[in-house]
Amino acid sequence: MSPEVQRFEQVLRSHGERTPQAIALWGDGLKIDYATLCAEVSERQQCLRKEQVQVVALALDNGSEAMLWDLAALFEGLACVTLPPFFSPAQRAHCLQQSQAARVIAEPQLGAELSAAGYEQRGRFWCRTFSEPGRMPGGTAKLTFTSGTTGTPKGVCLSADSLLRVARELDNASKPCAPRHHLALLPLAILLENLGCYAALYAGATLSVPSQQTLGIQGASGVQVEPLLACLASRAPESLILVPQLLQLLVGAAEQRAFDPRSLRFAAVGGARVSLDLLQRAERVGLPVYEGYGLSECASVVCLNRPGARRPGSVGRPLPHLQVKLAADGEVLIKGSTLIGYLGEAPFTEQWWPSGDLGEFDPEGFLYLKGRKKHQFVTSFGRNVNPEWVEAELTQRTHIAQAFVYGEALARNHALLWPRRADCSDAELASAVAQANEALPDYARVHDWTRLDQPFSVANGLLTANGRPRREAILARFHARLTASAAPRESAS
Repeated sequence: MSPEVQRFEQVLRSHGERTPQAIALWGDGLKIDYATLCAEVSERQQCLRKEQVQVVALALDNGSEAMLWDLAALFEGLACVTLPPFFSPAQRAHCLQQSQAARVIAEPQLGAELSAAGYEQRGRFWCRTFSEPGRMPGGTAKLTFTSGTTGTPKGVCLSADSLLRVARELDNASKPCAPRHHLALLPLAILLENLGCYAALYAGATLSVPSQQTLGIQGASGVQVEPLLACLASRAPESLILVPQLLQLLVGAAEQRAFDPRSLRFAAVGGARVSLDLLQRAERVGLPVYEGYGLSECASVVCLNRPGARRPGSVGRPLPHLQVKLAADGEVLIKGSTLIGYLGEAPFTEQWWPSGDLGEFDPEGFLYLKGRKKHQFVTSFGRNVNPEWVEAELTQRTHIAQAFVYGEALARNHALLWPRRADCSDAELASAVAQANEALPDYARVHDWTRLDQPFSVANGLLTANGRPRREAILARFHARLTASAAPRESAS
């Protein structure tokens, strides 16, 4: 057992001995105290031990069960594969096949999907035997798949020591506020929320894990405001982890006096860029927001604003166990708590991880991000999308000749479209967009589109000589149109 795992297990056992009746987990209804938590995790460890497998996958909604199985896999030394609920069936099948997860613990509605993937249900587990050699590097405790900058998610293999060191630092960062009740809004399969839950348990706090259905959260971007606000009002959490879209929703609700933020002591926000205007609005309504920055390859959190060390507009200072520097071109380089490697690829052996993000430091060591080196954008829900992937889906349809997709820090992705025929109707374009969306996970779908008056061309400066779109030029010319639908949309209640 690694030192960090041993430390975490001892901390939980200490909570169970010193404050056995303190509530550890609060699901949709059932509450589990710290003494029961330790016993339930131990029982699940024994179940996993009997299966004699190395890789287990969790395809569970938020709840006590998801957290108990996650901890059991961690303490048993297994590689745990977490599957976000917003992944498409094809993406889930890819993740299971590539990880060679011999056991899956899943929600009942995924039964047909797992059967089709070759799994057979036996008791609490869905089971499958893999004959080919394993692709998981040794020491992997968590395999988290990126949200898919292309159609195929990429597996990031992380050690327990890297994960738990970050969790400890998150606990330390929030200690001045002493939050005693954390509510998980994001899916537990999101590494940022997963580590936030570990941090709450480190602190001996109550960890609320209501289901996404109870919260009114659907997929990667659908939010029903009424049940979300009702859950927050009834539970009155003291800490939250937010993506910018959820922050915008809560700020708007607070401005309309539909949400009372006074119970909150620490609200971390990350996953995508946050506008300074939104941060200022949050401050005016009393939301204690602390912006941070991270990436899966560095165990999620790299920098974080914190009480007594906060600069609005920055992503904070690096966590104490990490080193961050800038390359000659301004790219953010990170050392410490880096990935073991990508699934199926050679281990990562370099000291510094190239983030792909551009940044600058102020004299006090606060990092300010200036964008990404590559073209991918991050939606306001924190999902990475490569626009070329979506554009390919669009232009492979009968009616669309050219497409440009944009969604940086937005709730809704917008496409600029040029039809293949002049007589192509708007209805035919809409049908082509709908067909493309069927092949995409919800976070990458096109929500709004604009029909262009003329195609991208070399003559108008919007196309390169070899036929590639000039992205900066297109964005500059159409920025107002692309961002006009940035306001959040609520799902039907």
